[in-house]
Amino acid sequence: MNIVDSSGWLEYFADEPHAERFHELLNDPEALVVPTITLYEVFKVVLRESGENKALQAIAAMNKGKVVDLTPSLALAASKLSLEHKLPMADSIILATAKQYDAIVWTLDSDFKNVKGVKYFPKKWRSL
Repeated sequence: MNIVDSSGWLEYFADEPHAERFHELLNDPEALVVPTITLYEVFKVVLRESGENKALQAIAAMNKGKVVDLTPSLALAASKLSLEHKLPMADSIILATAKQYDAIVWTLDSDFKNVKGVKYFPKKWRSL
């Protein structure tokens, strides 16, 4: 199973340089777990950047995977992971969901750097 965090979804939808890293994963909905927190984060950014129609299209694509709600037990597990790895709330929820589903997290988010069970791809910035 795989979880693509918000940074990966946004990279994919915007067809940014690292989009190809997520293409195969996002086109295999049978193996894709989607925490509801990623729906929130992606909808918010796409709504702000591209409008409601594009944001709703993004959510429709994300809903092809197995969408996982935040349950009380998942919230408690996320709290522990947040403290253990010094992760922000959303990232800890994503990681807790991955652990519950024995999934790999795929991300461009440096908060996940060096976390077991995560495939982290650093964004490389070109200086102008």
